[in-house]
Amino acid sequence: MRILLLSQWYTPEPNSKTHQLAKDLSQKSFQVTSITGYPNYPQGHIYPGYKQKLWEREVMDGIQVIRVPLFPNHSYSKFKRALNYISFAISASFLGPFLCGPMDILWVYHPPLTVGIPAWWIALLRKIPFVYEIQDIWPETVEATGFMPNKIMKFIITRFAKFIYKRAAAITVISPGYKRNLVEKGVSPDKIHFIPNWADDDIYRPVPRDNKLAEEHGLADRFNVVFAGNMGAAQGLQNVIEAADLLSDVPKVQFVFIGDGIDQDSLCKMTQKRNLNNVCFLGRLPEVEMPNFFALADVLLVHLKMDPLFDIAIPSKTLAYMACGRPILGVISGDGAKVIRKANAGVICKQEDPIALAKVIRYLYALPSNQREMMGKAGRKEFLSKYSRKRLIEQYETLFNKLNRQNKRSVV
Repeated sequence: MRILLLSQWYTPEPNSKTHQLAKDLSQKSFQVTSITGYPNYPQGHIYPGYKQKLWEREVMDGIQVIRVPLFPNHSYSKFKRALNYISFAISASFLGPFLCGPMDILWVYHPPLTVGIPAWWIALLRKIPFVYEIQDIWPETVEATGFMPNKIMKFIITRFAKFIYKRAAAITVISPGYKRNLVEKGVSPDKIHFIPNWADDDIYRPVPRDNKLAEEHGLADRFNVVFAGNMGAAQGLQNVIEAADLLSDVPKVQFVFIGDGIDQDSLCKMTQKRNLNNVCFLGRLPEVEMPNFFALADVLLVHLKMDPLFDIAIPSKTLAYMACGRPILGVISGDGAKVIRKANAGVICKQEDPIALAKVIRYLYALPSNQREMMGKAGRKEFLSKYSRKRLIEQYETLFNKLNRQNKRSVV
């Protein structure tokens, strides 16, 4: 079977799911091609080694990757962000149908919603079904992150989303709450398939503590509360800096930020303004190194700002943390909090309340280390039983085979 994957972001950008799906499907004798943009996320600049052309083909782990041009941006500018999304949609719509070759199934990674334009167009021209993978609910996500310009744009986004949902042969969602949201919007529940995200278990796994690495990065002899990932509006990490200020009387406690994002500079300035010496920023690190840093964490932090949208989200970093067998502090609610509680993988804290966060960290700091280790082991066990890549790839494979059979019968 020939599978076309359509995603605005792709490896080497930090969106490894699409490439992992492509690799695993190709190992199962699927012929896989990916259409994507030139890598620019999250800095908003084209990566070194790439130069935008009308199109470019490269082979990554045996997968044919077709890159088309876009306007690189990941700033707070609503206009520039919209231009980033729309430019890829236009390039993929015009070039995609002619560059991809014959296909049987199209899998589409959303966000952004604009990727639905080339998805619908390519599927129509190639007479193939497309599977729409929803990682963010629009327009709610746009509102929650402060990028909704006005009510007219909200109306347009809402109507266009319904247009895409109706034309998708199947929709996959990453949390039960996303399915509830779509059903409330009139999408048939029979069309919606819950397939959660995974963490790459080839990378994310328990590893021994590296004391030399701890010394090199100032993590030795400290109680490290580690946050890894994007530092953006949705994460609301100013709350963490305020909690760090309240914990200045506990010298051992240290907050460690790994990653980057549009809020990183403001968080650094906030830390400097308060003269905090219990907060450090390590920048963005290669994904393969993350388990070594997680092993140095006494607690791994999942953090989202308070918004009804995030009640139905399961942050993907939660699964990576569980895979590494480390205790989790979830400053989240809803579906994401349920995953942590059900697995007994950590503790949950109220959002946007630095006093509560500081109190919970004091509790975890005072907790015997063997009790924290038990949380980590429980999370690892839950991960292996429900969120391993192999198990979830099989669900995609079953869905693709079903849609392909149905499409062939309808064509005949």
